[in-house]
Amino acid sequence: MLLMAAPTLPNRPKVPGTLSLRARRRTKGGGPTEKNLQWPVACTAIIICDMWDAHTCGLSAQRVALMAPRMNQVVSAARGLGVMIIHAPSDTMKFYEGTPFRERMKLAPTVASPFPIINRCPRVPLEEREFPIDDSAGGCDDPIIKKETGPPYPWTREHPALDIVGYDGVSESGQEIFNFCKQEGIDKIVLMGVHTNICILNRGFGTRQMTRLGFEVVLARDLTDAMYDPRTRPFVSHTRGTELVVEHIETMWAPTIQSEDLIHLPAR
Repeated sequence: MLLMAAPTLPNRPKVPGTLSLRARRRTKGGGPTEKNLQWPVACTAIIICDMWDAHTCGLSAQRVALMAPRMNQVVSAARGLGVMIIHAPSDTMKFYEGTPFRERMKLAPTVASPFPIINRCPRVPLEEREFPIDDSAGGCDDPIIKKETGPPYPWTREHPALDIVGYDGVSESGQEIFNFCKQEGIDKIVLMGVHTNICILNRGFGTRQMTRLGFEVVLARDLTDAMYDPRTRPFVSHTRGTELVVEHIETMWAPTIQSEDLIHLPAR
């Protein structure tokens, strides 16, 4: 019997080079401290979380549209240095089916994980009690908030200002991303995108789960945005609400960096 070879796609070349990341962390009740991380580009991936082309919240969609061109500049520079780029616009995989970017992620063989990889990792009770903002009503800060009725949602793809090219991958699955990273020797993850208090933390490829799976994780704090409404606790500006969630992540889950650290390598 003739055995057919499994389909293959070329993956990103693993090139030399080391990113120098100024990682900021906090201790509970304390101020920020910085530590320099040296991450080989061959072991590093950027995951772009839920930067959709539309949203049920108009102000959220407007902030994503403003963020996307800058994010694309950063991601393009990091790609040129050799960093793997994984696009994770959840709920839109149908748009990408049949593309090499989608197939690349699906072709990675399944790897056993230390625990089941779930699609959403909710806040633990202690974290819920101490979470710095109230987003229980969804967090939309539009003057008049439309009632969400669930799927179908208005987003259909990643924001078009973000290029998907070359050796990039597309996936919404924590298991697929875990498989691909193990195949490619990637153990360092930079997260960017939205929303800081929801998907960045909760997704199957988000901060909680990737940290628990043993990856080194950082958040690009200048390329994220929270779902926070200033009409709710702690009654601060939207920008300050996002900063509070970033500080929570720095205290409880992972360091954060400025995206400028991803666009160049230190001089040799």
